[in-house]
Amino acid sequence: MIQYIFGGILAFFLGLFIFNGSSSGKKNNNKVSMETGNECINSSVDNGEFKSESKGETDVIIVGAGVAGSALAYTLGKDGRRVHVIERDLTEPDRIVGELLQPGGYLKLIELGLEDCVEEIDAQRVFGYALFKDGQNTRVSYPLEEFDSDVSGRSFHNGRFIQRMREKAATLPNIRLEQGTVTSLLEENGTIKGVLYKTKTGEELKAYAPLTVVCDGCFSNLRRSLCIPKVDVPSCFVGLILENCKLPHPNHGHVVLADPSPILLYQISSYEVRCLVDVPGQKVPSLSNGEMANYLKTWVAPQIPSELRDSFIAAIEKGNIRTMPNRSMPAAPHPTPGALLMGDAFNMRHPLTGGGMTVALSDIVLLRNLLKPLRDLNDASSLCRYLESFYTLRKPVASTINTLAGALYKVFCASPDQARTEMRQACFDYLSLGGVFSSGPVALLSGLNPRPLSLVCHFFAVAIYGVGRLLLPYPSPKRLWIGARLISSASGIIFPIIKAEGVRQMFFPATVPAYYRAPPVK
Repeated sequence: MIQYIFGGILAFFLGLFIFNGSSSGKKNNNKVSMETGNECINSSVDNGEFKSESKGETDVIIVGAGVAGSALAYTLGKDGRRVHVIERDLTEPDRIVGELLQPGGYLKLIELGLEDCVEEIDAQRVFGYALFKDGQNTRVSYPLEEFDSDVSGRSFHNGRFIQRMREKAATLPNIRLEQGTVTSLLEENGTIKGVLYKTKTGEELKAYAPLTVVCDGCFSNLRRSLCIPKVDVPSCFVGLILENCKLPHPNHGHVVLADPSPILLYQISSYEVRCLVDVPGQKVPSLSNGEMANYLKTWVAPQIPSELRDSFIAAIEKGNIRTMPNRSMPAAPHPTPGALLMGDAFNMRHPLTGGGMTVALSDIVLLRNLLKPLRDLNDASSLCRYLESFYTLRKPVASTINTLAGALYKVFCASPDQARTEMRQACFDYLSLGGVFSSGPVALLSGLNPRPLSLVCHFFAVAIYGVGRLLLPYPSPKRLWIGARLISSASGIIFPIIKAEGVRQMFFPATVPAYYRAPPVK
């Protein structure tokens, strides 16, 4: 018991330093009534193209109509821009990720006027997380006390959410949403002028606009000309849907600190629970020969909370097992006149913390604010120079969420290294302390307080807490050695991630010249 007190005291002083209150959120009561489901989408589409087309020139071409593309289209269209969105497939997507929107992302949804897109899709409210480890569990809640009552996380079917945003974008007459496959960017003297794409019928067409925004997802074929892609695949998710079962902690995401890596469970409808089993590496057991089903039953099932085990096995026997590589890619833009990267085409992090949509929506709010004062977008070189500020201004928020996702994944994975094992246990116990020890990290994870310094302080507070547990009731040479390796291991986890994100942009954005760029005036 005494080691917990000692570790808590050490962590407390760091916690006092980094504790920041969250700003209060305001509820947006102006809801837009909309229909939902495939019926509405299909009734708005004629031969793969939405009927609401803009006349004349296009201001912005958006490649991709996922979460980022649809939200950006609506945002720019609402500001009066003429937008042409080209999406490979306008039918409802069916994905096993992008199903959890953190409270910070929901606040951005409100800022964009899109909060009604989580209505009428059987979305579930999320108030925090429950952690499970070695038969113990603890619950940590989002610090939502200062926000309006409707502010919380939301979990849902990804496809339903995207269709709602596509349908809302299509209500604006200056947005044209077309089904087609963009094959390349059109470049003239180093400036992107538009795109070359194939329509649903196979016709090859060109589309031109002063600004092309590429947000065609994690498998983007266009990103190479606009950034330096360094894609890492640390693991894969194996996805199942558990039916007609109740989570031990309702309205909370569940994280099982399993061997070899975490298992996620969260409700995506009133009767469905999404289960994502993380499998380290780029290869997963074969689905076709039954190797995957055997792995899930014999190795994973015993680690699932007992209340959900029967439903988990039933889902395996039902056979609808899906896999998805988990990709991580720091934002390394190559500023190009006439074009901009956004969403997973630009920046990815491990989906363990569900931060992807929060980053994307935060980027859209920032881009909207940067573009608002511009009378037109036709001066490509000036616009490019001005939008370099976007890459700097987004860094503190995006890098905090990205770094936390990568660091937590490494901490939560099982390891034969005793120092890493102690770090994992220390993280579980630290969050179990409650108060600032849980609310601080959860505020970072949820996007409510995405501050880089706060992240670093909490991360090393966990490490110091772990050392405190080791050194009490008495220090021994072995414990001292493990404690030193724990601090070294913590440094080895977080500092490479910070370096990849960019130390200067992340911690000292005001020292970057682009931070002060004024909008071009024509």
